[in-house]
Amino acid sequence: MSFVVVAQSMKFEQPLQLQSGASIRDYSLSYETYGTLNADKSNAVLICHALNASHHVAGEYADDPKNVGWWDTMIGPGKPVDTNQFFVIGVNNLGSCFGSTGPMHTHPDTGKVYGADFPVVTVEDWVNAQARLLDALGIEQLAAVMGGSLGGMQALSWTMQYPERVRHAVVVASAPNLTAENIAFNEVARRAIVTDPDFYEGHFYEHGVVPKRGLRIARMIGHITYLSDDVMNEKFGRELRSAVNSPTGYKYSTQDVEFQIESYLRYQGDKFSEYFDANTYLLITRALDYFDPARAFGGDLCAALARATCKFLLVSFTTDWRFSPARSREMVQGLIANGRDVSYAEIDAPHGHDAFLLEDARYLSVVRSYFDRMADGLNAGGAA
Repeated sequence: MSFVVVAQSMKFEQPLQLQSGASIRDYSLSYETYGTLNADKSNAVLICHALNASHHVAGEYADDPKNVGWWDTMIGPGKPVDTNQFFVIGVNNLGSCFGSTGPMHTHPDTGKVYGADFPVVTVEDWVNAQARLLDALGIEQLAAVMGGSLGGMQALSWTMQYPERVRHAVVVASAPNLTAENIAFNEVARRAIVTDPDFYEGHFYEHGVVPKRGLRIARMIGHITYLSDDVMNEKFGRELRSAVNSPTGYKYSTQDVEFQIESYLRYQGDKFSEYFDANTYLLITRALDYFDPARAFGGDLCAALARATCKFLLVSFTTDWRFSPARSREMVQGLIANGRDVSYAEIDAPHGHDAFLLEDARYLSVVRSYFDRMADGLNAGGAA
């Protein structure tokens, strides 16, 4: 059973300097909190979100009980990240379309909607913005920072940007940078959006339209990479939508939707195009592409990770080919080489990249055990 939560927003007037050289001011961050911050403010856990998620990490809204947080299986009273023990913060990143200031909002200098003029943001920029939110909440140090996929990149970046402010990092189904194949998938998705006639170079708001065709294709491409071949075969196989009067059951059409997998992908694309912003998609996938902490160290990940001082839990999934276990092992090896305290679990799960969002007993047990040990340290009066 879920619990009722309330979304909050905090405004920041002071400009935030971005890695691109640009800056942004008068921006807001949407966030939610779950549980109670203890007296010495040592039990705070920050949750970083992936591409199409938001600050609504867990629980449900009183006026919309069907809108359950995207990681509700993981976070809540009695769950692996137990809100009876921890004060959990979910934050929505700059550039998003779910409440925090993004391309759909008004530029304070021009009075017009940002659109394509919204500055490029990076993982490091998001972490800096999150640090400001924690400052405003009076939280000097996190018990843990946690995220999956792109959220895991943010968690990793926290340990290098603010090592003194993090005691534990939980990095799930993530990587220290994107492979060329991953960047290629992102680029194809972006091209689908920017070549949509309704995109208008990112200023489609002024024309009262949405580049839904591009968004649909982008989502379809992305969704394929989140699932494993085994899951798609088990769920859909070569099943046809409906039988026709031919020996094979095919319509022999180049344009009709014949296979169930086609129908499923189109449904996912249609749904996504109704709620996600095209400029946000471009911004977030670019942030994914740019993330590479080893770049400043001549490609030496071990040297980059030397800045991290906290304890780590890394989790990967065997059928995740977008962020494969080999990428997690790269991080593990770099951390061990630096003498860091690292726990690693490689879960044999059939679900592909999406496994980090699903209810797998072994996966949840690993996370629960890690946070239980953390809670034991807090309850003993220490900072485990």
